[in-house]
Order: sequence, then C-alpha cells, then structure tokens
Amino acid sequence: MDFNLILNQSITQGLGVQAVIFALAAIGLNVHFGYTGLLNFGQAGFLAVAAYGLGVTVTTLGLSFWLGLFVGLAAAVVFALLLGIPTLRLRADYLAIVTIAAAEIIRLTARSVTLRDIFGGSDGLNRFANDFYALNPFDEGLAAGPLTFSRNDLFVVVVGWTLVAFSCLIVFLAMRSPWGRVLKGIREDEEAVRSLGKNVYSYKLQALVLGGVLGCLGGFVFSVSSQSVQPDNYGTDLTFFAWAALILGGAARVFGPVLGSIIFWFLLVFFDVLLAEAVRSGLITFIDGTQVGQIRFWILGLSLMLLMIFRPQGILGDKRELAFDVK
Repeated sequence: MDFNLILNQSITQGLGVQAVIFALAAIGLNVHFGYTGLLNFGQAGFLAVAAYGLGVTVTTLGLSFWLGLFVGLAAAVVFALLLGIPTLRLRADYLAIVTIAAAEIIRLTARSVTLRDIFGGSDGLNRFANDFYALNPFDEGLAAGPLTFSRNDLFVVVVGWTLVAFSCLIVFLAMRSPWGRVLKGIREDEEAVRSLGKNVYSYKLQALVLGGVLGCLGGFVFSVSSQSVQPDNYGTDLTFFAWAALILGGAARVFGPVLGSIIFWFLLVFFDVLLAEAVRSGLITFIDGTQVGQIRFWILGLSLMLLMIFRPQGILGDKRELAFDVK
C-alpha cells in the first residue's frame, strides 16, 4: 500500500475546503446548541439559502457577485426569523422538528421543476464565482509536503480559514460579553434567567440569527469552491456531519467545532483511501472497491460511538457543559 498517498490525501482534506465548510457550519451550531441550548437540526437550510441567494443573484438576475453575498446573508437572517418567531416560545423538540423540516422544504423548493428557471432545478446553478476568482493573488497552486492544492483551491482555502478565524473571534468575544453570559444562563436554567427580568425569547432569537449567519458562511464557501449550487448537496447529511464535527471537537468551546471538523474529515478520507488501497493491493478481499464508501462510514460511526461512551463531552469539551436541561 502507498502510505504516503494515504497520509497526503488525508491531511490535505483535513485542512481543505470540506473541512472549512463544516467548521463554519459547526461554529453556527455551537452558538445554537453549545452556548444557548437550541436544538437546530436544519443547519443545511442556512447554508442552502446563502448559496442560492448568491447563485440566483448572479446567474438568474445577472447582478453583482458582491451583491449576491449580501443577499445570501440577508436570506439567512430572514430564514432564522421565520424559524424562530413561531417556535422559540415552545420546547426544544418543536424547534428541532421545525428546523429539519424547513431545511428540507428549502431543498425541495430549489429542486422543483416549477421554479427551474429561478433555481435551476435538480441541476442547480453554475459558474457564478468568476468575480471572486478574478481576485486570486496566487500564480500557482501549493505542493508543500503532504499539502496539495490547485491554484483556485488554495485561494478558497485561505479565504475559508480566514472566515473560520473571524467566526471564532466573533464567538469568543460574544460569549465573554454580558450578552453571551445570558445565553449560557438560558442554556443552564431558562426559568432562572427569566426571573431576573431578561427577555429569554429575544435572546434565543438573536442567538438563532447569529448562529445561522456564521453557519451560512459555509454555504458561500461550498458554492464558490465548486462554482455551483445544487439542491441535493444540502440534505440532512450535511447537518448531521456538522453535528458530528461539533460533538467530536466539543460543544461550548470556541475551537471545538474547528478541531472536530479537521479530525472528522481527516478520518473520513483516511479510512476511505486506506480501505481502497488495501482492496487494490489484495490485503482485503471480502469487499470490493464499490463498498469502500459504506465501510468507511461504519468505521467512523463506531469511532464516534466509542467517543460518546468514553468521552461524551468531546475532545476539548467539559462534562459540566453537558449538565444542563435543553429548553
């Protein structure tokens, strides 16, 4: 087996575009769940509305790429308000049901034949990030040790990790402010915070908006990196991968989602390439190359199960952060 190939691809993907996308999505979930106790199972919806806001503005309406970014951010805010206003006065399970359903509504609406002229149907929208790549300062890609990126991927990765750092800074500052301490209080005992005269509903809505906006940055990176936005890329698996990254790294920790995303994608690619190489070299004969994708998820799933058994708080987490009643 080619162990250099296995490690090189794993490290590249662990620090690559996919890790950036899920780090941003998980940072938003961290604001929702880790710090506020909101069960959001529709984070894919925030990424989708941002990506489609950008794609529709440029491709369908023929307007500026930079205006499309603003439209995507505004769409994420509106989506958060539409989700939060009718549900945040209710128990957390209602929010969980609404968010996962709303994300699917967004995906199926974008996929519909009726709105194909606007959203592109199942084929989606393509070639709308030329203005972004026109700013690429790199003359060539990167081939340094195990890291290998094309010229455009390198630009996306640099911008993406800059957004991750900026998002972490926002969360760090926000959660150490009086506003952030109220959110933590809501997570731990909503009734106690309400008894102190705080408008719990308003704070929860603000947290839902902030987490949605931070998460939607992953939608921009997702669409720009591939120069396309397709509805089936924003299914429930995207949300649950983001949850896996958050739980792996540790909820209610600024860098937990980032570390979790890096490790998650490193392991996913590591198992994929390792199994493929083992099958190719004849070391594994009971499966073929077409079954490698399923087996890697089994192994990764078992690894996450063991993590939850022996360290449920995640790598950077604290057990005390899990000792609250989600409202």
